[in-house]
Amino acid sequence: MDSFKEFPTTPVSPIRDAAAVTPSDSVALPSVTRAIYIGQPGDVAVSMAGGQDVTFQSVPAGTMLPIRVGAVKATGTSAAGILALW
Repeated sequence: MDSFKEFPTTPVSPIRDAAAVTPSDSVALPSVTRAIYIGQPGDVAVSMAGGQDVTFQSVPAGTMLPIRVGAVKATGTSAAGILALW
């Protein structure tokens, strides 16, 4: 039973959905994220929801980045175990 099912999802609501990410230079994520989780350390190259391409360097394992991204790029990403969170 989900006691919160009838409540709207807001930017500060707990994460509800997750999917494993395969970094790609040509395929976008199915939805813009609310955050991404990094399972294994490294650099993470992303396309932000606003259109900017940026690389987060030396992201430690276990980090949740509260960023809205439309894609995780293969070129420039060395981290692994990445999850898209909505």
